[in-house]
Amino acid sequence: MNADVSAKQLTTRCCIVGGGPAGMMLGYLLGRAGVDAIVLEKHGDFFRDFRGDTVHPSTLQMIDELGLIDDFLKIRHDRIQKLDGLFGGTKIRIADVSRSGAKYQFIAFMPQWDFLNFLREKGQRYPHLKVMMNAEAKELIWSGEQVVGVTAMTPQGPTEIRADLVVACDGRHSIVRPAAKLDVEEIAAPMDVLWFRVAKSGETDNMFVRLEPGKMMVTIDRGDYWQCAFVIAKGQYDAIRTRGLESFRSEASRLAPVLSAHVGDVKSWDDVKLLTVAINRLKRWHRAGLLCIGDAAHAMSPVGGVGVNIAVQDAVATANLLAGKLAKGPVSEDDLAAVQKRREFPMRVTQGMQVVMQKNIISPALAPAGAALKPPLILRLVNAVPALQGLTARFLAVGVRPEHVRSPEV
Repeated sequence: MNADVSAKQLTTRCCIVGGGPAGMMLGYLLGRAGVDAIVLEKHGDFFRDFRGDTVHPSTLQMIDELGLIDDFLKIRHDRIQKLDGLFGGTKIRIADVSRSGAKYQFIAFMPQWDFLNFLREKGQRYPHLKVMMNAEAKELIWSGEQVVGVTAMTPQGPTEIRADLVVACDGRHSIVRPAAKLDVEEIAAPMDVLWFRVAKSGETDNMFVRLEPGKMMVTIDRGDYWQCAFVIAKGQYDAIRTRGLESFRSEASRLAPVLSAHVGDVKSWDDVKLLTVAINRLKRWHRAGLLCIGDAAHAMSPVGGVGVNIAVQDAVATANLLAGKLAKGPVSEDDLAAVQKRREFPMRVTQGMQVVMQKNIISPALAPAGAALKPPLILRLVNAVPALQGLTARFLAVGVRPEHVRSPEV
């Protein structure tokens, strides 16, 4: 690779902005295919709490296709097969991954930093891949209407990374896509999420989501603690804070009694992280020399926990379509358009289903408390017919038109 990290200017075939799931997977796949790639990660490590921790069967399948599954599953993780919900006083089975037909019939819950560190460690075998930590992309470098690189702030000072292709993997708050003047289509999301964790001391509970009139919460058993998502109506965070932390703890433990013994672990609002939910997508994911994938191209709702897995599938599709061409030289805008064409349909279907769930389940649950909450008819049917539980699980766990690793290993 023509790259010296002490220099003020680097050159590479592909500069990937953002070391999240899409960026690290794409970097790994390009390095594996013998394509010079630099991944820019603005932080010094991957340790960020309350990020997407779900690794679905579709992603496990791709890790298997890379020959890494045995080592991956040695990392500490939790597994879930059946997703149950409590609607008022009615228990509903929403999905059963064991009926999905996937090779790996469980969803793995693994801290995202472990997933990203795993890809970084495994990528070290490929000399064409360079991961630069503490390297924050600041602006695009242009030649006329063509993107030809990125300016980044690094420990060595401002650095130019000249590249045949820049890929934005820097998430829903991407600095690249506004710099590229790409139009964003916003889709309404009725909720925000408050993430927090509470210790366990032997309590067991297999309830995944709980809904009561005006309230909704997800609890995920992470072995020695509960990872909790308290779902609130959009824009209500300040009102909840005004009512006070004790009121919040009381509401959480009343909704999920399994938290009662240790809800005091939430000692201040610093222990509660606000996720402002957004669903949006770019009308066009690319321009000459630039491609956006993952949340930078289409921010997903946390509904279904599919965001990480959609991002990874974007990365796999990008490598499948572009690695061979990038190994020889620059790619055309038609080549970049092919990535959007490949991935736009599954993204739109997934976002569409998220919107349906928001309108028919989440919004009614978050409406001001009134009549007793009843499960929607569709969920009552899923609960009554086990085969339907496999269909819902397949949509969540495998997705629409899942990708498979086709890029070569050089």
